[in-house]
Amino acid sequence: MEIPTPGLAFEQPIYELEARLQELLRPENQRPGIDEEIRQLRRELAETMKQVYDRLSPWETVQVARHKDRPHSTDYIGLVFDEFVELHGDRKFGDDRAVLCGFAKLDQRKVLVVGHEKGRTYKERTACYFGCAHPEGYRKALLKMRLAAKFGLPIICFIDTPGAYPGIGAEERGQAWAIAENMYEMSRLRTPIICVIIGEGGSGGALGIGVGDRVAMLQHAWYSVISPEGCAGILWKSHEYAAHAAGALRFTAPDLLEFGIVDSVLQEPLGGAHRDPHQMAARLKIYLVKMLRELAPLDHAMLLARRYDKFRRMGVFLETTAGSADAPRG
Repeated sequence: MEIPTPGLAFEQPIYELEARLQELLRPENQRPGIDEEIRQLRRELAETMKQVYDRLSPWETVQVARHKDRPHSTDYIGLVFDEFVELHGDRKFGDDRAVLCGFAKLDQRKVLVVGHEKGRTYKERTACYFGCAHPEGYRKALLKMRLAAKFGLPIICFIDTPGAYPGIGAEERGQAWAIAENMYEMSRLRTPIICVIIGEGGSGGALGIGVGDRVAMLQHAWYSVISPEGCAGILWKSHEYAAHAAGALRFTAPDLLEFGIVDSVLQEPLGGAHRDPHQMAARLKIYLVKMLRELAPLDHAMLLARRYDKFRRMGVFLETTAGSADAPRG
Protein backbone atom coordinates (compact mmCIF):
# COMPACT_ATOMS: atom_id res chain seq x y z
CA MET A 1 0.00 0.00 0.00
CA GLU A 2 1.26 3.48 -0.86
CA ILE A 3 2.12 5.49 2.24
CA PRO A 4 0.20 8.80 2.42
CA THR A 5 2.42 11.82 1.95
CA PRO A 6 2.70 13.46 5.37
CA GLY A 7 2.06 17.14 5.83
CA LEU A 8 4.97 17.40 8.28
CA ALA A 9 8.35 15.69 7.93
CA PHE A 10 8.65 14.70 11.58
CA GLU A 11 5.30 12.89 11.35
CA GLN A 12 6.70 10.35 8.85
CA PRO A 13 6.86 7.47 11.41
CA ILE A 14 3.23 8.13 12.33
CA TYR A 15 2.10 8.06 8.71
CA GLU A 16 3.94 4.81 8.11
CA LEU A 17 2.24 3.10 11.05
CA GLU A 18 -1.16 4.47 9.96
CA ALA A 19 -0.60 3.06 6.48
CA ARG A 20 0.23 -0.35 7.95
CA LEU A 21 -2.88 -0.20 10.12
CA GLN A 22 -5.10 0.67 7.15
CA GLU A 23 -3.62 -2.25 5.26
CA LEU A 24 -4.45 -4.67 8.07
CA LEU A 25 -8.01 -3.36 8.32
CA ARG A 26 -8.80 -4.16 4.69
CA PRO A 27 -11.44 -6.94 4.36
CA GLU A 28 -9.28 -9.00 2.00
CA ASN A 29 -6.49 -9.14 4.61
CA GLN A 30 -8.58 -10.64 7.40
CA ARG A 31 -7.12 -13.86 8.84
CA PRO A 32 -6.93 -15.72 12.17
CA GLY A 33 -4.95 -13.83 14.79
CA ILE A 34 -5.05 -10.49 12.98
CA ASP A 35 -7.06 -8.82 15.78
CA GLU A 36 -4.15 -9.09 18.18
CA GLU A 37 -1.80 -7.74 15.52
CA ILE A 38 -4.11 -4.75 15.00
CA ARG A 39 -4.28 -4.05 18.74
CA GLN A 40 -0.50 -4.19 19.04
CA LEU A 41 -0.08 -1.87 16.06
CA ARG A 42 -2.56 0.63 17.53
CA ARG A 43 -0.63 0.63 20.81
CA GLU A 44 2.59 1.23 18.88
CA LEU A 45 0.94 4.06 16.93
CA ALA A 46 -0.28 5.76 20.11
CA GLU A 47 3.15 5.45 21.74
CA THR A 48 4.87 6.84 18.64
CA MET A 49 2.50 9.80 18.52
CA LYS A 50 3.17 10.54 22.17
CA GLN A 51 6.93 10.35 21.73
CA VAL A 52 6.90 12.57 18.63
CA TYR A 53 4.61 15.26 20.06
CA ASP A 54 6.20 15.29 23.50
CA ARG A 55 9.54 16.23 21.93
CA LEU A 56 8.50 18.90 19.46
CA SER A 57 11.03 21.65 18.87
CA PRO A 58 9.75 25.25 18.76
CA TRP A 59 9.98 25.24 14.95
CA GLU A 60 8.04 21.98 14.75
CA THR A 61 5.40 23.56 17.01
CA VAL A 62 5.07 26.36 14.47
CA GLN A 63 4.56 23.77 11.74
CA VAL A 64 1.81 22.06 13.75
CA ALA A 65 0.11 25.42 14.37
CA ARG A 66 0.09 25.95 10.59
CA HIS A 67 -1.04 22.43 9.71
CA LYS A 68 -3.41 22.44 6.74
CA ASP A 69 -5.99 20.38 8.67
CA ARG A 70 -5.77 22.29 11.96
CA PRO A 71 -9.21 23.52 13.13
CA HIS A 72 -9.93 27.19 12.47
CA SER A 73 -12.29 29.63 14.15
CA THR A 74 -15.17 28.55 11.91
CA ASP A 75 -14.65 24.93 12.97
CA TYR A 76 -14.76 25.75 16.67
CA ILE A 77 -17.76 28.04 16.19
CA GLY A 78 -19.66 25.16 14.62
CA LEU A 79 -18.58 22.60 17.24
CA VAL A 80 -18.67 24.67 20.45
CA PHE A 81 -21.49 27.18 19.99
CA ASP A 82 -25.14 27.13 19.01
CA GLU A 83 -27.23 29.60 17.01
CA PHE A 84 -24.29 31.57 15.62
CA VAL A 85 -25.37 34.71 13.75
CA GLU A 86 -22.56 36.46 11.91
CA LEU A 87 -22.26 40.26 11.91
CA HIS A 88 -20.53 42.12 9.07
CA GLY A 89 -18.86 45.44 8.30
CA ASP A 90 -17.12 48.26 10.13
CA ARG A 91 -19.50 51.03 8.91
CA LYS A 92 -16.53 52.88 7.42
CA PHE A 93 -14.82 50.89 4.69
CA GLY A 94 -15.97 47.30 4.27
CA ASP A 95 -16.15 43.77 5.62
CA ASP A 96 -12.85 42.02 6.35
CA ARG A 97 -13.18 38.27 5.84
CA ALA A 98 -10.09 37.66 8.00
CA VAL A 99 -12.09 38.54 11.13
CA LEU A 100 -15.34 36.80 12.05
CA CYS A 101 -17.82 38.31 14.50
CA GLY A 102 -21.20 37.11 15.64
CA PHE A 103 -23.57 36.38 18.48
CA ALA A 104 -23.96 32.79 19.65
CA LYS A 105 -25.00 30.62 22.58
CA LEU A 106 -22.55 28.79 24.82
CA ASP A 107 -24.20 26.44 27.28
CA GLN A 108 -27.39 28.57 27.19
CA ARG A 109 -25.37 31.75 27.77
CA LYS A 110 -25.42 34.41 25.05
CA VAL A 111 -21.96 35.55 23.98
CA LEU A 112 -20.14 37.44 21.25
CA VAL A 113 -17.57 35.41 19.32
CA VAL A 114 -14.68 37.15 17.53
CA GLY A 115 -12.01 35.21 15.67
CA HIS A 116 -9.40 35.26 12.96
CA GLU A 117 -10.19 33.10 9.94
CA LYS A 118 -7.65 31.74 7.44
CA GLY A 119 -9.89 29.77 5.10
CA ARG A 120 -9.46 26.25 3.73
CA THR A 121 -9.39 26.40 -0.06
CA TYR A 122 -7.08 28.71 -1.98
CA LYS A 123 -10.06 30.89 -2.90
CA GLU A 124 -11.06 31.21 0.76
CA ARG A 125 -7.49 31.85 1.87
CA THR A 126 -7.00 34.66 -0.61
CA ALA A 127 -10.33 36.21 0.43
CA CYS A 128 -9.19 36.03 4.07
CA TYR A 129 -5.64 37.14 3.23
CA PHE A 130 -4.44 33.96 4.98
CA GLY A 131 -5.73 35.24 8.33
CA CYS A 132 -4.01 38.65 8.12
CA ALA A 133 -6.60 41.24 9.10
CA HIS A 134 -6.91 44.79 7.73
CA PRO A 135 -7.89 47.87 9.78
CA GLU A 136 -11.54 47.36 8.86
CA GLY A 137 -11.35 43.91 10.44
CA TYR A 138 -10.20 45.32 13.77
CA ARG A 139 -12.72 48.16 13.56
CA LYS A 140 -15.44 45.60 12.90
CA ALA A 141 -14.35 43.58 15.91
CA LEU A 142 -14.31 46.64 18.18
CA LEU A 143 -17.71 47.80 16.96
CA LYS A 144 -19.26 44.41 17.79
CA MET A 145 -17.43 44.18 21.13
CA ARG A 146 -18.80 47.56 22.17
CA LEU A 147 -22.25 46.31 21.23
CA ALA A 148 -21.76 43.19 23.35
CA ALA A 149 -20.60 45.27 26.32
CA LYS A 150 -23.66 47.50 25.95
CA PHE A 151 -25.92 44.48 26.42
CA GLY A 152 -23.74 42.80 29.04
CA LEU A 153 -22.69 39.85 26.86
CA PRO A 154 -19.33 38.12 27.46
CA ILE A 155 -16.79 38.19 24.61
CA ILE A 156 -14.80 35.19 23.39
CA CYS A 157 -11.87 35.76 21.01
CA PHE A 158 -10.12 33.09 18.93
CA ILE A 159 -6.64 34.20 17.83
CA ASP A 160 -5.09 32.58 14.78
CA THR A 161 -3.04 34.92 12.62
CA PRO A 162 0.59 35.20 11.46
CA GLY A 163 0.19 38.97 11.89
CA ALA A 164 -1.82 41.95 10.70
CA TYR A 165 -1.81 42.59 6.95
CA PRO A 166 1.30 44.69 6.10
CA GLY A 167 0.18 46.12 2.75
CA ILE A 168 0.17 49.75 1.66
CA GLY A 169 -3.63 49.98 1.67
CA ALA A 170 -3.81 48.70 5.24
CA GLU A 171 -1.23 51.24 6.36
CA GLU A 172 -3.04 54.05 4.56
CA ARG A 173 -6.26 53.14 6.36
CA GLY A 174 -4.59 53.19 9.78
CA GLN A 175 -3.52 49.64 10.62
CA ALA A 176 -1.40 50.58 13.65
CA TRP A 177 -4.03 52.99 14.94
CA ALA A 178 -6.80 50.38 14.64
CA ILE A 179 -4.80 47.79 16.60
CA ALA A 180 -3.80 50.29 19.29
CA GLU A 181 -7.38 51.50 19.65
CA ASN A 182 -8.63 47.93 20.03
CA MET A 183 -6.09 47.20 22.76
CA TYR A 184 -7.03 50.36 24.64
CA GLU A 185 -10.76 49.85 24.35
CA MET A 186 -10.64 46.13 25.20
CA SER A 187 -8.77 46.98 28.39
CA ARG A 188 -11.81 48.89 29.64
CA LEU A 189 -14.84 47.07 28.22
CA ARG A 190 -17.21 46.37 31.08
CA THR A 191 -17.87 42.72 30.29
CA PRO A 192 -15.87 39.48 30.67
CA ILE A 193 -13.39 38.75 27.86
CA ILE A 194 -11.76 35.38 27.22
CA CYS A 195 -9.02 35.03 24.57
CA VAL A 196 -7.68 31.74 23.23
CA ILE A 197 -4.75 31.34 20.83
CA ILE A 198 -5.87 28.36 18.73
CA GLY A 199 -3.00 28.37 16.22
CA GLU A 200 -0.72 31.26 15.39
CA GLY A 201 -0.51 34.38 17.54
CA GLY A 202 1.62 36.79 15.58
CA SER A 203 2.54 40.28 16.76
CA GLY A 204 0.02 43.14 16.87
CA GLY A 205 -2.32 41.18 14.65
CA ALA A 206 -2.95 38.88 17.60
CA LEU A 207 -3.02 41.64 20.22
CA GLY A 208 -5.75 43.45 18.28
CA ILE A 209 -8.25 40.99 19.76
CA GLY A 210 -6.02 39.62 22.52
CA VAL A 211 -6.67 41.75 25.62
CA GLY A 212 -8.84 39.79 28.03
CA ASP A 213 -9.52 38.70 31.58
CA ARG A 214 -8.32 35.21 30.72
CA VAL A 215 -5.79 34.40 28.00
CA ALA A 216 -5.26 30.74 27.13
CA MET A 217 -3.54 28.91 24.32
CA LEU A 218 -3.65 25.46 22.83
CA GLN A 219 -0.74 23.15 23.54
CA HIS A 220 0.77 23.34 20.06
CA ALA A 221 0.05 27.01 19.33
CA TRP A 222 2.58 29.85 19.38
CA TYR A 223 2.28 33.47 20.52
CA SER A 224 5.00 36.02 19.87
CA VAL A 225 5.95 39.58 19.03
CA ILE A 226 7.09 38.38 15.59
CA SER A 227 7.03 35.28 13.42
CA PRO A 228 10.19 33.12 13.23
CA GLU A 229 10.67 34.07 9.57
CA GLY A 230 10.31 37.77 10.37
CA CYS A 231 12.81 37.51 13.22
CA ALA A 232 15.30 35.60 11.05
CA GLY A 233 14.91 38.13 8.25
CA ILE A 234 15.73 41.02 10.58
CA LEU A 235 18.59 39.44 12.54
CA TRP A 236 20.22 37.17 9.95
CA LYS A 237 18.83 38.61 6.70
CA SER A 238 17.61 35.16 5.70
CA HIS A 239 14.55 32.98 6.37
CA GLU A 240 16.87 29.96 6.48
CA TYR A 241 17.43 30.73 10.16
CA ALA A 242 13.72 30.55 11.04
CA ALA A 243 14.16 27.38 13.11
CA HIS A 244 16.96 29.02 15.12
CA ALA A 245 14.84 32.13 15.65
CA ALA A 246 11.91 29.99 16.83
CA GLY A 247 14.05 28.54 19.60
CA ALA A 248 15.32 31.96 20.68
CA LEU A 249 11.89 33.62 20.81
CA ARG A 250 10.57 31.32 23.59
CA PHE A 251 6.99 31.51 22.27
CA THR A 252 5.67 28.01 22.95
CA ALA A 253 2.93 27.25 25.47
CA PRO A 254 5.19 26.01 28.34
CA ASP A 255 7.41 29.10 28.07
CA LEU A 256 4.53 31.57 27.99
CA LEU A 257 2.81 29.87 30.92
CA GLU A 258 6.05 30.15 32.90
CA PHE A 259 6.40 33.83 31.99
CA GLY A 260 2.80 34.59 32.99
CA ILE A 261 1.81 35.73 29.49
CA VAL A 262 -0.98 33.15 29.31
CA ASP A 263 -3.13 31.85 32.15
CA SER A 264 -3.80 28.32 30.89
CA VAL A 265 -2.60 25.79 28.33
CA LEU A 266 -5.28 23.53 26.85
CA GLN A 267 -3.97 20.04 26.13
CA GLU A 268 -4.55 18.88 22.57
CA PRO A 269 -5.61 15.36 21.57
CA LEU A 270 -2.83 12.86 20.90
CA GLY A 271 -1.17 13.90 17.66
CA GLY A 272 -2.51 17.46 17.67
CA ALA A 273 -5.90 19.16 17.33
CA HIS A 274 -5.97 18.39 13.59
CA ARG A 275 -6.28 14.66 14.34
CA ASP A 276 -9.39 15.01 16.52
CA PRO A 277 -11.11 18.43 16.19
CA HIS A 278 -14.22 17.21 18.03
CA GLN A 279 -12.27 16.24 21.13
CA MET A 280 -10.37 19.53 21.06
CA ALA A 281 -13.63 21.45 20.71
CA ALA A 282 -15.07 19.58 23.70
CA ARG A 283 -12.07 20.53 25.84
CA LEU A 284 -12.28 24.11 24.65
CA LYS A 285 -15.97 24.30 25.51
CA ILE A 286 -15.35 22.98 29.03
CA TYR A 287 -12.68 25.63 29.56
CA LEU A 288 -14.83 28.49 28.24
CA VAL A 289 -17.84 27.53 30.34
CA LYS A 290 -15.69 27.24 33.46
CA MET A 291 -14.05 30.63 32.92
CA LEU A 292 -17.37 32.38 32.28
CA ARG A 293 -18.73 30.96 35.54
CA GLU A 294 -15.70 32.36 37.37
CA LEU A 295 -15.92 35.81 35.77
CA ALA A 296 -19.70 36.30 35.76
CA PRO A 297 -20.07 37.10 39.51
CA LEU A 298 -17.43 39.88 39.41
CA ASP A 299 -18.70 43.45 39.35
CA HIS A 300 -17.41 45.77 36.64
CA ALA A 301 -14.95 47.62 38.86
CA MET A 302 -13.33 44.41 40.06
CA LEU A 303 -13.27 42.99 36.52
CA LEU A 304 -11.47 46.02 35.09
CA ALA A 305 -9.04 46.28 38.04
CA ARG A 306 -7.99 42.64 37.67
CA ARG A 307 -7.65 42.97 33.91
CA TYR A 308 -5.42 46.03 34.33
CA ASP A 309 -3.27 44.35 36.97
CA LYS A 310 -2.94 41.21 34.86
CA PHE A 311 -1.24 43.01 31.99
CA ARG A 312 0.75 45.38 34.21
CA ARG A 313 2.39 42.39 35.90
CA MET A 314 3.80 41.04 32.63
CA GLY A 315 7.52 41.41 32.09
CA VAL A 316 10.56 41.59 34.38
CA PHE A 317 12.94 44.48 34.97
CA LEU A 318 15.84 45.25 37.30
CA GLU A 319 16.52 48.42 39.27
CA THR A 320 19.99 49.48 40.36
CA THR A 321 21.48 52.64 41.80
CA ALA A 322 23.59 54.83 39.54
CA GLY A 323 27.24 53.85 39.55
CA SER A 324 26.75 50.53 41.33
CA ALA A 325 28.75 47.50 40.32
CA ASP A 326 25.58 45.74 39.13
CA ALA A 327 24.43 48.60 36.93
CA PRO A 328 24.11 47.56 33.27
CA ARG A 329 26.74 49.02 30.98
CA GLY A 330 26.03 50.63 27.63
